Amino acid sequence: MIRSLVFGLMIGSCAVQVSAQINESKVAEFARSVSDRSDYTLEELTVILNSASYDQTIVDKISKPAEGTMTWERYRNIFMKDERINAGVKFWDDYSEVIQTVSQESGVSEEAIIGIIGVETYYGRIKGSYKVLDALYTLAFGYPKRSSYFTSELEKYLLIAKKENLDINTLKGSYAGAMGYCQFMPSSYEAYAKSYEEGTRDLMTPEDAIASVANYLKVHRWSTGDRVAMEINNMVNPQEVSTKSVKPSNSLRYYSERGYMPSGNVSPSAKAALIELDHEDGTNEYWFGFNNFYVITRYNHSKLYAMAVHQLGQAVKVAREGA
Repeated sequence: MIRSLVFGLMIGSCAVQVSAQINESKVAEFARSVSDRSDYTLEELTVILNSASYDQTIVDKISKPAEGTMTWERYRNIFMKDERINAGVKFWDDYSEVIQTVSQESGVSEEAIIGIIGVETYYGRIKGSYKVLDALYTLAFGYPKRSSYFTSELEKYLLIAKKENLDINTLKGSYAGAMGYCQFMPSSYEAYAKSYEEGTRDLMTPEDAIASVANYLKVHRWSTGDRVAMEINNMVNPQEVSTKSVKPSNSLRYYSERGYMPSGNVSPSAKAALIELDHEDGTNEYWFGFNNFYVITRYNHSKLYAMAVHQLGQAVKVAREGA
């Protein structure tokens, strides 16, 4: 039942204040179940949930993600700017030893790490302005479409906050509840976050974020030394080929036989996906996306995202080497 007035919901001897648009029964059930299977008491959870606020702007934003309405050209222009590239060079310089060490240990390229942190948070400049607790609370109990997912993320966030000594009342992130330089959701934080040195995992520090990005890509089977993508500059009477999947499933020989000609020193048997990217004028560009391109889409399933990460990382590398 969803009520339109603010009221107190009694859970045992504890009153949880539930805001407008929030499903009161789910809040009660959540508090009980988490207290039953964690180190949190019901009283502690009551205090935490009472401090959370419903935010309609969060629901509005998640209902219309920007990537779903953007051409590749517009999306690319957000990230491929001199200011962001220069910020990437500075970030790389500032943490060069950490990035090099993490890259060598994980096998993930330095430019892939740089690309992800640059796209996610502009190298820490834009980590999100929403209180993570409010975001997850709003989406868990006030967004029925994905309530199950965000309820799980809220529980993981509560557990992580206690384990990693995070300040649950002040930590800010994205409108979806992603945190830190690398914008991990709580489930990713729990599964893939890594401390650069021994200690707690704090994604609000660049060192741990760098280590965690690399660990995420490594676990998702990054291929050390392999390409990410290759632009197709030569097409000869191209046949229609599906571009729906970003998972490499056909060989370059398969594509070349259909008019999409690879360039450079690469084996004809190498597997790739055909990536189609649209421009504002209605034209398209085509790329081969290899395994590492697919791995980047495990971080964010958008092909626009993966290509932006790839191109930004490469641009920062070129700018840094030319400095």
